[in-house]
Amino acid sequence: MFRKVLIANRGEIALRVARTCRELGVKSVGVCSTADRDPRTLRHFDEVVHIGPPSARRSYQHIPAVIEAALKTGADAVHPGYGFLSEDPDFAEVCVESGLTFIGPDADQMAVLGDKSSARKLMRGAGLPLLPGSVEPI
Repeated sequence: MFRKVLIANRGEIALRVARTCRELGVKSVGVCSTADRDPRTLRHFDEVVHIGPPSARRSYQHIPAVIEAALKTGADAVHPGYGFLSEDPDFAEVCVESGLTFIGPDADQMAVLGDKSSARKLMRGAGLPLLPGSVEPI
């Protein structure tokens, strides 16, 4: 089990993950941009780290800022929530390279299964039934 999880997201999903962490006895670290410094939501985390300006590209999607926040707070795992970095195989790989556990599929799985065409080829090769559709990307 993890001791401390950085939640690399905001809003409802971040609050749900924080609540689950609390129920499991795991400390949670929330992140926020300058625009998301609302104390009513941030109080649900054990710690909060400011990771950048309002632009999601320069805060929630900025991998170095998220990794730095995780390492600075002593988190041993990162939960990406959904959207933002949750489907980015590079982010999962950087987490692992930084000594953090990425809570989600590994980078290789994301790279193959995140692309619908390669996922269909893999499933077809495994003999799984597929809904009719084009074999190659359109």
